Amino acid sequence: MPLAAVLKGIENLALEDREIPSPGDNEILIRVKSCAICGTDIKVFHHGHKHIVFPRVTGHELSGVVEKIGRGISDYREGDRVAVAPAIPCGNCYYCRKGWQTMCDNLKAIGYHFDGGFAQYMIIPEIAVKNGCVNKIPGDMSFDHAALAEPLACVINGQQLSRVEIGDTVLIIGAGPIGCLHAELAKNIGAAKVILADVAQQRLDMASFTGATIINSKEKNLKEFIRDITDGKMADRVIVAVGTPEAQEQSLELVSKRGSVNFFGGLPKESPFARLNTNILHYGESFIIGTHGSTPLQNKIAIEMVASGKFSIDKYISKKIKLEDLHQGLKEAEERKVLKIIVNP
Repeated sequence: MPLAAVLKGIENLALEDREIPSPGDNEILIRVKSCAICGTDIKVFHHGHKHIVFPRVTGHELSGVVEKIGRGISDYREGDRVAVAPAIPCGNCYYCRKGWQTMCDNLKAIGYHFDGGFAQYMIIPEIAVKNGCVNKIPGDMSFDHAALAEPLACVINGQQLSRVEIGDTVLIIGAGPIGCLHAELAKNIGAAKVILADVAQQRLDMASFTGATIINSKEKNLKEFIRDITDGKMADRVIVAVGTPEAQEQSLELVSKRGSVNFFGGLPKESPFARLNTNILHYGESFIIGTHGSTPLQNKIAIEMVASGKFSIDKYISKKIKLEDLHQGLKEAEERKVLKIIVNP
């Protein structure tokens, strides 16, 4: 009988046998092939989430094969290889109608409102199919690569909002998988200088493949470094890809006049405040931007970019595990000694 890793409560993860679900009208049954562990999966394991009612199967960076289609499905066939955009807009609210789907008033998500990819089979609900969340992948693309289109889609959203342009100096604070994707995307866009900073040398060593200028900000003064390589102008775009108030506070000292700072990493729920020198923004006419998730279209774009070979996707995959090893995988991912762990159910 097929397996599913079921989160029954806070830090209560159990492997269960489950019947293969049957898709209802306008639904799709997916046989999951790959599901990557994300930082939010770790947060949910330890703290739950306001949108999760236990028991729930989590996991939202996923790809697989269409196993069965429900009545009314015409754009997909059994055997189609697909990736799933997990954030599901309603398509009808004010923000969806403006084209701001990540801000949807009725946003639902795979792994939160609906069971996710840490299982051998999962149902894609009608609302996700209807709103373009199921994207076909090329026949020569691996399922592991396709699963990582989801975090890349979030990075695309972040850089579109930050308005990264050809010739920019882009500073990314945080050399985890998201920081690495930001570095590679900025280089693909045509940024003249891409700097990747972190306080953990082990993280920086793993990020060397990005081609970014690597700096350990624990050992070197980051502000002086950026000033020196930009002739005093500072960075056009600063992307804070870690969730610490200290990094957010420092970022304002690193951005150029009329530049932008992207708070990509959210702060902990219990400590969501940072002390910001807003005079820097006032006199520099700089911008602070927040980033949340991605759209189904950005997921499709990410798939196309991965397929083009523009990203070193293999370098992100530190380890592959079976569903039975998910608990250990979450622990290893939390220790930050790896970039990405892929679960192959």
